[in-house]
Amino acid sequence: MKKKIPVYAPSLTGNEKKYVNECLESTWISSKGGFISKFEKGFGGFIGSGYAASVANGTVALHLALVVLGIGAGDEVIIPTFTYIASVNAITYTGAKPVFVDSLHSTLQMDTDDVAKKITKKTRAILAVHLYGHPCDMGALKNLAQKHAIYLVEDCAEAIGAEYNGKHVGNFGDIAAFSFFGNKTITTGEGGMVTTNDQTLYDRAVHYKGQGLAKDRFYWHDVIGYNYRMTNICAAIGLAQLEQIDLFIKRKVEIAMYYAQRLKGLPIKLHEAVGKIKHAYWMCSILVDEAPQRDVLMKFLDSQGIETRPFFYPVHTMPMYLANAASYPVAEDISQRGVNLPSFPGLTNEDLDYICDQIKFFFAN
Repeated sequence: MKKKIPVYAPSLTGNEKKYVNECLESTWISSKGGFISKFEKGFGGFIGSGYAASVANGTVALHLALVVLGIGAGDEVIIPTFTYIASVNAITYTGAKPVFVDSLHSTLQMDTDDVAKKITKKTRAILAVHLYGHPCDMGALKNLAQKHAIYLVEDCAEAIGAEYNGKHVGNFGDIAAFSFFGNKTITTGEGGMVTTNDQTLYDRAVHYKGQGLAKDRFYWHDVIGYNYRMTNICAAIGLAQLEQIDLFIKRKVEIAMYYAQRLKGLPIKLHEAVGKIKHAYWMCSILVDEAPQRDVLMKFLDSQGIETRPFFYPVHTMPMYLANAASYPVAEDISQRGVNLPSFPGLTNEDLDYICDQIKFFFAN
């Protein structure tokens, strides 16, 4: 019988069940309860951020981050077209216009030279998306934001544990968003976090995520807010995951190095760290040399019980964003050649050997 290896599976072997049972026994299962503040404080401490506000998922974390900055109709927000759709949709929710930029072959991250070209009088923010665990060039992006007096927002959904110049991502912009979906480095099932080092932005995030409820007056709402709160149960799972986060990241890096060693010499390029950064390897990604090989390789691996994922489609190719279409040759190229391999902490070296053997067999035949 062939192995069945998923592309991702959460590791729930810590205190997750214990903490969830505490929620059930206490009856604190909704958006109030002790685990929420513990998780927020713990996560903020892990990334080195002054303030952290938990939310229902990563998409609303992005939307909330833009809302508290006052992004809205008539504004432009610069974003890579090569990203997950949620990053772009969050901009559209505010009424602002997403302005796409191309990516770099070397890092897969947004091209800062293209960012500089796209800044106009309408630009209010740059949304930097740290894809697949590799940071963007935050030095260059921060300089551009400061030069043009615009906001810098970080989408860190895929980059828990990633660092730029020795500092955790999420600390370079005005505000940042994280995701704890089931396939993220740590999970709460569904969940997210908005982080910032600005108390005013944090206070606004807390205000808006709780239906715009005034601080000291029951049932008095002074802004149109949202129900974006995280549940105590989700926070309980998150806290248990946070207790294991160093082990998870260490294992992910080990898996990436294992792939790099075993797949050396094949007609593929691994997504490796470039520059003075720490790659957190949310996914272990490869680029095949020839685009037509990509889907054939994925189909073959699936036949051998190995699940993979293709890279994201560039968002400018999707029906609702075609009006913004232009040519983004690098994004289009890497999208057609990219594959994400299994890379979760519970993956064994035996599993890795099997995956690598199948990839080598494919290219040998």
